[in-house]
Amino acid sequence: MKANLMFDFSVNKENKTITVKREFAAEVALVWDAYTKSEILDQWWAPKPWKTKTKVMDFREGGHWIYAMVGSQGEEHWAIANYISIQVQKRFTGLDAFADADGNVNKAMPQSKWEVTFTDKGQLTLVEFKISYDDLAQLEATIEMGFKEGLSMAMEGLDELLPSLKK
Repeated sequence: MKANLMFDFSVNKENKTITVKREFAAEVALVWDAYTKSEILDQWWAPKPWKTKTKVMDFREGGHWIYAMVGSQGEEHWAIANYISIQVQKRFTGLDAFADADGNVNKAMPQSKWEVTFTDKGQLTLVEFKISYDDLAQLEATIEMGFKEGLSMAMEGLDELLPSLKK
């Protein structure tokens, strides 16, 4: 990550939320596509050396994304994002959960609501996540699994990918 790009990660245990603010050196349309098109998400969403593999991507209100994080030994950890609301190039909200390959939610694992906003700053785009949990134990389990480190690594992967996506 370039040192001049903002990255802020904060946890509010009282409100059971994680807030992430991250700038990218690209225009909002390109960053939006990187977050909403599976052929681009598959190139960066997982922290290296992991890869992302999309099974289904239906980015629309009421749609979902079923994907796996695939490890170097072929191990797969499946997840599902169910999209609630979408305002193109502005924001989207969804429910995120660990799942099986068919999208059946694993209720023993943390589940969260994501609100993702995109702010056009000219040649930069600010992406802000507000991630809410129903209970503190789920938030703490997410942190313990290395969420901050993994997300940071994935976003660095997007930094590396963006120049090749620019038209």
